[in-house]
Amino acid sequence: MNIFIMKHMLALVIISFGILSRVAVHIPNFSPVLSLAFLGGMYLKGRQAVWVPLALMVVSDAIIGFYPLMWVTWGSILMISVLGIWLKERKSLATVLGGSVLSALIFFVVTNFASWLTLYPHTMGGLQQCYILAIPFFRSTFASTIVYSLVFYVAYEWVVSRAKGTTLAHLV
Repeated sequence: MNIFIMKHMLALVIISFGILSRVAVHIPNFSPVLSLAFLGGMYLKGRQAVWVPLALMVVSDAIIGFYPLMWVTWGSILMISVLGIWLKERKSLATVLGGSVLSALIFFVVTNFASWLTLYPHTMGGLQQCYILAIPFFRSTFASTIVYSLVFYVAYEWVVSRAKGTTLAHLV
């Protein structure tokens, strides 16, 4: 197998799976993207921890269509990746669960604040209305981020533990 592909396998899997999850038909707002950004920050090395989740968003947005507030969405993905980087040395089931909750909250707060700035009256009532109307969408985002993060974390850690002493162990 090509050494480049082997060395960057996790990054390629994250980008490919993330793009596929955004372009394929799925339950609205039930997506692994926030989980991939968070765990990408935790597991990818160096600059990949930031550019891989961003690349996932840029490429998939080019496929499904650009939209006015995409820079805010991309910014929230970067913040979630940085959260993963910050928690990189503290990997545990509890950390992944807490980080998943924070990731969903970051996305909710940041993207809906931008929606309020562009779509609602700039009053406390407008801000309140914006966040209240976003709650139904948040339920799926929250659930999917937790479910995908825990599944991916457990699966990845299982693969790493099974790969000890093999060539694959040097790549993950």
